Amino acid sequence: MSVPDYMQCAEDHQTVLVVVQPVGLVPEDQFFKIYKRIASVSQVNIRDSQRLLYIRYRHHYLPENNEWGDFQTHRKVVGLISITNCGTAKEWPQMSERFHGQKEVYSSTLYDSRLLVFGLQGEIAEQQRTDVAFYTSFEDCSDVEKRVEDFVESIFIVLESKRLDRATDKSGDKIPLLCVPFEKKDFVGLDTDSRHYKKRCQGRMRKHVGDLCLQASMLQDALVHYHMAVELLRGVNDFLWLGAALEGLCSASVIFHYPGGTAGKTAGRKPSVSQAADAGKRHRPGAQEVLIDPGALTANGISADTSTEIGRAKNCLSPEDIIEKYKEAISYYGKYKNAGVIELEACVKAVRVLAIQKRAREASEFLQNAVYINLGQLSEEEKIQRYSILSELYELIGFHRKSAFFKRVAAMQCVAPTIPEPGWRACYKLLLETLPGYSLSLDPKDFSKGTHRGWAAVQMRLLHELVYASRRMGNPGLSVRHLSFLLQTMLDFLSDQEKKEVTQSLENYTSKCPGGMEVITLPDGLKLPPVPFTKLPIVRSVKLLDLPVSLRPHKVKGLLGQNMSTASPFIYSPIIMHNRGEERCKKIDFQWVQGDVCEVQLMVYNPMPYELRVENMGLLTSGVEFESLPAALSLPAESGLYPVTLVGVPRTAGNITVNGYHTSVFGVTSDCLLEALPSVKTGGCLVEVIPSLPRLQLSTSLPRSAHTPQPMSKEELTSSVSVQLFNGETQQLTITLENIGSEDIETLELTSKIVSTKEKVFGEFLSWDLEEALSHLPLKQGQAVMLTVNIKVKLDFSGQETLLQDLNDDGISVTGLPISSPLRQVLKSRSETKSVNSESGKAEYTHVKTLEAVLNFKYSGGTGEVEGYYRELTLGVHVDVEPSVFFTRVSTLPATSTRQCHLLLDIFNPTEHEVTVNAKNNQDLVLHASECQRMAIQVDKFDFESLPQLDQDVTRFNPKQLEEDRQHAQGFQINSKLGIGWTIPSLRRRGEASVEGVLNQLVLDHLQLAPLQWDVLVNGKPCDCDVVADCKVGDAVALEVKLTNRSKNAVGPLALTVVPYQDYQNGVQNYELDEAVTFIGSNTFYIDTVKPRESVVCVGALLFLYTGDFYLNIKFQDDSAGRELPLAWFTLPSVHIKSLDAPLQAGA
Repeated sequence: MSVPDYMQCAEDHQTVLVVVQPVGLVPEDQFFKIYKRIASVSQVNIRDSQRLLYIRYRHHYLPENNEWGDFQTHRKVVGLISITNCGTAKEWPQMSERFHGQKEVYSSTLYDSRLLVFGLQGEIAEQQRTDVAFYTSFEDCSDVEKRVEDFVESIFIVLESKRLDRATDKSGDKIPLLCVPFEKKDFVGLDTDSRHYKKRCQGRMRKHVGDLCLQASMLQDALVHYHMAVELLRGVNDFLWLGAALEGLCSASVIFHYPGGTAGKTAGRKPSVSQAADAGKRHRPGAQEVLIDPGALTANGISADTSTEIGRAKNCLSPEDIIEKYKEAISYYGKYKNAGVIELEACVKAVRVLAIQKRAREASEFLQNAVYINLGQLSEEEKIQRYSILSELYELIGFHRKSAFFKRVAAMQCVAPTIPEPGWRACYKLLLETLPGYSLSLDPKDFSKGTHRGWAAVQMRLLHELVYASRRMGNPGLSVRHLSFLLQTMLDFLSDQEKKEVTQSLENYTSKCPGGMEVITLPDGLKLPPVPFTKLPIVRSVKLLDLPVSLRPHKVKGLLGQNMSTASPFIYSPIIMHNRGEERCKKIDFQWVQGDVCEVQLMVYNPMPYELRVENMGLLTSGVEFESLPAALSLPAESGLYPVTLVGVPRTAGNITVNGYHTSVFGVTSDCLLEALPSVKTGGCLVEVIPSLPRLQLSTSLPRSAHTPQPMSKEELTSSVSVQLFNGETQQLTITLENIGSEDIETLELTSKIVSTKEKVFGEFLSWDLEEALSHLPLKQGQAVMLTVNIKVKLDFSGQETLLQDLNDDGISVTGLPISSPLRQVLKSRSETKSVNSESGKAEYTHVKTLEAVLNFKYSGGTGEVEGYYRELTLGVHVDVEPSVFFTRVSTLPATSTRQCHLLLDIFNPTEHEVTVNAKNNQDLVLHASECQRMAIQVDKFDFESLPQLDQDVTRFNPKQLEEDRQHAQGFQINSKLGIGWTIPSLRRRGEASVEGVLNQLVLDHLQLAPLQWDVLVNGKPCDCDVVADCKVGDAVALEVKLTNRSKNAVGPLALTVVPYQDYQNGVQNYELDEAVTFIGSNTFYIDTVKPRESVVCVGALLFLYTGDFYLNIKFQDDSAGRELPLAWFTLPSVHIKSLDAPLQAGA
């Protein structure tokens, strides 16, 4: 016997063997369909008996194995069921003859046989025969199982008769010697009368009867016979049959202890009634222990009645003893070269028993022994079967890696060089089955958690073999998938050279069959999940970027509350309701805009020792329609963290979730999801996409600036312009606004804010008129609108007198007369020296001051405006202000008119150019570089009471601020009247010079009109500003004095006295003019109380008796009413009257 049955188990010793074979041409599918129905009758309850007969079916059985039937009866073919397909009656004789031929093959052992004929009808089919059953078709055969049961019962009858016949054999010394095939030649010529020979015959027959009893479900009888056989055979050193008796004893004990069987779940069997009964009695308290009585044996060793020999506890081996007896039996088998198959099968049976007993280490010893059993020249198919069974048995006892080893050996055997047509599909299938044993799976997710399991070197070898096998199978897609898996999961264990080789192989494969993310389903139903390249490159962090400042949407403040979350009324709750998974999906506090390019920044790392090219890298999103704009990148070898920005355009509004990214590396397309990459840092992947908004592009007429206003960052400014101006100069900035988006611009607002300046700015720094631009709205796509912004710098023009003195070496005051040329030379020489003191002084005058402001454009349109969103553009304006002129000193001188005065300005030119200063109704003043001159301007006094009232509520709690604001308003009024300007002819620059920050309170008081306004009229003509009134000698001269009360309180009563005098222009004044001038009436005017905003007029007359120049001095009488008020309130203009002769007048 050369072919072992690896599926054998201990309980098979209890079965009878029935061979089912086709006769003639029977369709394979129909044959196996009937075979399965026959094989379903695996155990039959024998009528009139509590015994069960177990049947083992085989559709192929070598006749040479049948020759070992005497050695172990379960190897003997005792039944034959033939299946034939007979279409016509003519074919029947031939089929019948073939059936008899099949019976002849097993005639020496056959108990009974049956022929199942399908398709035959007519007279022949109507014949009633016990050994033949006719069916019209393969479908119409409902009683096949019943026929098989009848057939099995007939086998049992024969079996039982043989058992009884052998057990009650009284033929004296003529017990036949049972032999195995290879023993027959050894027993030729032996002395059959010797005691040794007889005992051998008795022992072998006892063992044979034990087999029959076991098949006939007489377990206890079988145990007794096996024990007796062991004793007899041990005495005559018949080791081969002693091993068989021990194995039979083990089998019977296994059946007793493990009624469910040892073949596993698929081959399990139902416990028989007798077995169940025995199992119940096995542990019965006080059960009688019956030993074998040697006296019960007859002279020939066979006793007819074995009832006295049935003992349970002693005759049945314990689970531990079963293994010991198996070991002993196998050691006896090992003595015989021709019993290799028997030895191998015994090892397999012992392993199955040990697997149930969970004694894996001892089972492995049996298997190790089975590996080295020499069965002679085995075919390649038999080798594959042997290694596969060894693998399954190792798996059964939990030796997974050992199991995988033999499975892999079997796989390699499938493609051995000696095989003409290598079975690469079988090899591939077996290799797949080895994966669990080496802690490998085909799902890359299993390798993303925790430490690496298994031996990486072995795993890589196995994956390479899978790649090669799939290629030889002609399936490059499988090769790509396995090679991708190898590169992804084993990257950390590959050397630099191996990485290069693997990637080159992968590129070769993908050139023919690109790798993708589809699931590959194998013919046997196994599914290979996709392998995303999450390590090529490795992504460390994912960060969603906000839009650029100029494109960020802003919510109208009144609408902010609509989007606020109302998930909880509590500001803080100690109960954390979210988990770490939600951290990744939390909403980010900025928005993206539909139709605008959005960015996600990835920090990536190239672990490869050479440059890594990623052909196609883009974003994977969900929630809204999103157009990903893929990028191609090339990462240097072992690059370290490298920022990569992926972009895309959301096409609809809503909430968008960035789920991951996709790449194309080495021809393999990968979808890498962030949820499968717990090591990737992210600050959230969910962001709101608001409806589309317009886009505005800004361009200016002034050059761009590198300066950034201090509180702001460079990113916050859309653009920035820079300009250099002299103090007081005005520059126009032309701004072009172009709609470069797809939505119309429907609203536009412009505001400005001065930032980061310590200087006080007078007037409006930036001014514009937006009406013209607004008239062009809505602004369509591609249209532009122009806007002019005036930049007017007006800082403080005041210069401290001490600084000028510091510039003057000689300490000469330069606030009065013009500075002479020697002084300018001194200033020049001091500027060339590097003295710290002089430099600090000079720097005060040459210091360039900075003004910075931000123009803020708010605009909106489209569906985003409906939702309450707008955008902002910011333009930074940086102005370097150079000094133009300084007012170093300001003073006043009274003018001839009480309503005028002279303003004296000391003007200093700090520039290196010649400056011309001009004022209204005044001559131009030319100042050379570093020159100081005085300008006198005659100005009308100002009525500050007419200025608008300041907001008292704002300044109520800050008197100082109130005073500053008042001075500022007064200074602005004065400055607008003066109209002082400057010009630098060489540079063609001009501007204005403001005295707003220069005027002190004393000067302001001098420039202010007195609250009591006096007007003097002579003959109806005002007398002021050196006006000379003419009159005739002897004519009455009318004199009017008018008082206007501009104060807030009532004034009066008052008394005024008119005193005439003459001035000789030599310091002598003559008041003795009683004979030259006479008053018509009183020379004193009396004024009653004058209420605020009211006026009163006093009228009188004079008479001049001589010609000449006369002056009138109007004095207040010193009374209590006048003392309370300031003297400046009572300043009346002087009156100059020229008296002429009458003849001259007549002649004229």
